[in-house]
Amino acid sequence: MTTNSSEQAHEPADLSFNSKPIGDLFGQLPVDPDNFARCLLSEDQVAFYRANGYLNQVRVLTDEQCNRLIDEYKRFLLWSDHHHTTHGKDDAHRLNFPEKDLLYEYHSNQSADPNQVVTHMLGHWRVSPLFHDLLFLPAITVAVSQLLAAVHPSQQTLLPVRFWHDQLFAKPPQHGGEVAWHQDYSYWTRTEPMQHITVHIALDDQTEENGAIHYVPGSHHWHRIEDGREVPLPITDIDFKDMESIKKILTSEELAQFQPLPALLKKGHASFHHPLTVHGSYANRSSEPRRAAVLNYFVEGTRSDTDEPLLKGIPAVLRGEPLNNRFFPLVFDPKWM
Repeated sequence: MTTNSSEQAHEPADLSFNSKPIGDLFGQLPVDPDNFARCLLSEDQVAFYRANGYLNQVRVLTDEQCNRLIDEYKRFLLWSDHHHTTHGKDDAHRLNFPEKDLLYEYHSNQSADPNQVVTHMLGHWRVSPLFHDLLFLPAITVAVSQLLAAVHPSQQTLLPVRFWHDQLFAKPPQHGGEVAWHQDYSYWTRTEPMQHITVHIALDDQTEENGAIHYVPGSHHWHRIEDGREVPLPITDIDFKDMESIKKILTSEELAQFQPLPALLKKGHASFHHPLTVHGSYANRSSEPRRAAVLNYFVEGTRSDTDEPLLKGIPAVLRGEPLNNRFFPLVFDPKWM
């Protein structure tokens, strides 16, 4: 049966069917290998990541690109820069665009406390051409490949990379909330092996006053042993209400090493962190919003460790099967260099 044009016009466009950049943010992927090579990190940067579990202040976006992403960001917020209306968790139904059902998660305020507002969402790459293209940006993916390889048992210098999922974290002025200390892989044990990385991109200058992301150097070595296997630390606060809750489960040695440092990212700059690196961010008490885009990746060959859907609304990948369908596109392959 043929679908008429009026029905097609009302069908939400799912950008996960596009496994390459659309071209809205930076054009297309380079054809010349030298254009990928220009994005390589220095040996000192890779060594810092290996030693500390994170790397700060890598320029990945121009100010103009940041401004365009901020304009796009506003369609996902239920508050404006200086007018605040907050709700709570799982309230994507309040958004005013048809593609909202393609989001994996949406919380206009994950803490549900009107004095501690953090808007958090996943899956916007499927509905926004700009955020879709961001995950393919070579300035990000080449560095991701290097840093994944730096801590990988294969001892390669570069590895093929697939996209895992995206996130947006936004804190309004004056009463933007905290994001409690955590390790990312604590939320991702449904995928294995652990060969992931997170990229946190500042769309505004981040300061200690506006809730900059902080890292605990060396915490990427912290884990527990269960049934003879290394596992991440347990989740202690999924709703961002108790910043320091992780300290209740740290050993005395870990507590002694718990000395967070602010990344103080400049606009358009990114930090890269290991899936076990403990990180978090304090409240925004400044007069301006603090907005960040987050991208999560893994090495090609990462597998599902569950028979349930890995993200809301997408087909399940059976336990033991690799994550290589259209929801986890290949974003960089060393063969391209």
